[in-house]
Amino acid sequence: MDINLILDKLQLNTRLDIKDIPDIDLYMDQVIQLFEKKFSPTKRNEEEKVLTKTMINNYAKGKLFFPIKNKKYSRDHIMLISMIYQMKGALSIHDVKQTLETLNNKIMEEDFDLLTLYMSYLTLFDQNLDIFNSGVKNHMNDIHVEIEKLGSKDETYLEKLLLITTFTEMSNFYRKAAEKMVDNMLEEATKRKQ
Repeated sequence: MDINLILDKLQLNTRLDIKDIPDIDLYMDQVIQLFEKKFSPTKRNEEEKVLTKTMINNYAKGKLFFPIKNKKYSRDHIMLISMIYQMKGALSIHDVKQTLETLNNKIMEEDFDLLTLYMSYLTLFDQNLDIFNSGVKNHMNDIHVEIEKLGSKDETYLEKLLLITTFTEMSNFYRKAAEKMVDNMLEEATKRKQ
């Protein structure tokens, strides 16, 4: 199994850079086109949608981002939608809302500089990708050691099986840690309101 080929096909380095976001406000269809153009290589299959009107409307109704003006989305909205796009793969919409609630309030009430935060987010994205790629190589080495112990004739299948279980375990570990942090944010917000 060529894990490097699999990782290349995933296009994990795909992200919405600052230079990808226009300086002008966009209508919903333009936002969808922007995301579709940027993230279509990351889709699992052709039928999968990157972003739809229903998704954006649900994010707006659910208050995952601050209200739009004149049916147009600002650069800040697009940066938030990009973060939502990444988080919704691991967290519930409710957890994403809880995570972004204070940020949205800061943007509306304090004229918060989201661009600087988003640039930090992109820097960490790149670092996390490097950590992931390095981790995959370490997992592969560990799996090869375990496969040799088995002495099985069906090494390729067992290698894939152990790699899938490793990926899902790691995903679950990180998701559970993120959920616990969301719960902690909610507890802190509740205490502040009392």
